[in-house]
Amino acid sequence: MSDQPWTIESIRDALGNPALAQRFLGEINRAPAHELLAVFAKWQSIAQRTLDAAQRGKEIAAAEARGEHPTREWTDATDRVLADAERIRRRGAA
Repeated sequence: MSDQPWTIESIRDALGNPALAQRFLGEINRAPAHELLAVFAKWQSIAQRTLDAAQRGKEIAAAEARGEHPTREWTDATDRVLADAERIRRRGAA
């Protein structure tokens, strides 16, 4: 995000996924006053990580389009994600 301060609207927009944005709005709207800052901070962090991941993805795609190999910072997490998904399926979670 730019240097603009985070708002409920900017967090919602940064999340990108309508279901995730709806979950955020539900949590922020139901939070008691004494928990508002914690809920806001939690979702701000999620939104920032989402934006950062999208930016890294764009940079990797651009590098690959130029015929370059992904940077050292990029880690292929496919095997880990597939293993996590298999473990979740074995437990019976959807």
